[in-house]
Amino acid sequence: MPLPSFARPALLPALLLLALAQPLPAAARTEAAPRPVAPRGALGADELNNIAVFKAASPAVVNITSLALERQLFSRNVQQVPAGTGTGFIWDREGHIVTNFHVIQNASGARVTLADQSTHRAQLVGVFPDRDLAVLKIDVPAAKLQALPLGSSADLQVGQKVYAIGNPFGLDQTLTTGIVSALNREIESQNRRTIRGAIQTDAAINPGNSGGPLLDSAGRLIGVNTAIYSPSGASAGIGFSIPVDEVNRIVPRLIRDGRFVRPAVGVTYAPAEFNEALKLPKGVAILRVQPGSPAERAGLRPFTRGERGIVAGDVITAIEGEAVASADDVLTVLERLQPGDTATFTLWRAGATRTERVRLAASED
Repeated sequence: MPLPSFARPALLPALLLLALAQPLPAAARTEAAPRPVAPRGALGADELNNIAVFKAASPAVVNITSLALERQLFSRNVQQVPAGTGTGFIWDREGHIVTNFHVIQNASGARVTLADQSTHRAQLVGVFPDRDLAVLKIDVPAAKLQALPLGSSADLQVGQKVYAIGNPFGLDQTLTTGIVSALNREIESQNRRTIRGAIQTDAAINPGNSGGPLLDSAGRLIGVNTAIYSPSGASAGIGFSIPVDEVNRIVPRLIRDGRFVRPAVGVTYAPAEFNEALKLPKGVAILRVQPGSPAERAGLRPFTRGERGIVAGDVITAIEGEAVASADDVLTVLERLQPGDTATFTLWRAGATRTERVRLAASED
């Protein structure tokens, strides 16, 4: 019985496949040979430098997993579970690890994975949210620890090459390259303080890169990658790093004291609106001087209210020769000094300008 006409064409592909499946006669068979590989030639100098920087620096870069407490669903048992990942790098052979504060913020613990894939429980040494920096410590033999050489951020130039190593999206030991796109940018820290002098780069920085190193072409640390500017949350060619000079000023103090002890003057600062309302010069007006403080001993006077109105006090216009226009500016300048240092304050009062030497104390916060 003949098949329906609509079924006959379907037999052709089947018959063709059957024919192709039959082995060819021995005389018709030929060996399948791979194509010859073209000679590569020598790598370029730029490529060789990329490889050298990565090989030298990658053993110092670590993966950080922040941990959070979680109660099991059907019991009251509480356990630590991974909450997020980031990057860090080995600071010294004592096991100190530097990363961003926001990488371990609100975490109950952290684990550090070294380049050899060994994982170690980390202890928190200290944090400074104002600069988005944190220091952890792991108990590892010094022979397993390789610290990054430090460079300088003071002599960076726009256009010079940079390298970023990190763990974007959980992919460990990733190298990206770019240039210094701009210098002296201002970005906002986790607690709304301004981080000045930030390095802008177009080296790809994505979620997970936070806390990783930014290196120069000699493989030296020049910054700590901390933020990106992107509507999508992924790299858009605008990343920011905390300059290494700032890092090198803060990290040793976190290791030494367990916190950043900010020098204190002992005054309460007025908001900018205060100066505008009283038509005061640009600076920071003093609203209160604490009894027995360095400010009182140096003769600084606050604005007060008298029987005939406001009694003029002091407006801080500069510290150590650097102009200040807000309380944030004052804190930024003071953070470069140590408790016990003596700083020169330029003050304005009732139309007259003078300078006072103030011996700084340690803050209690």
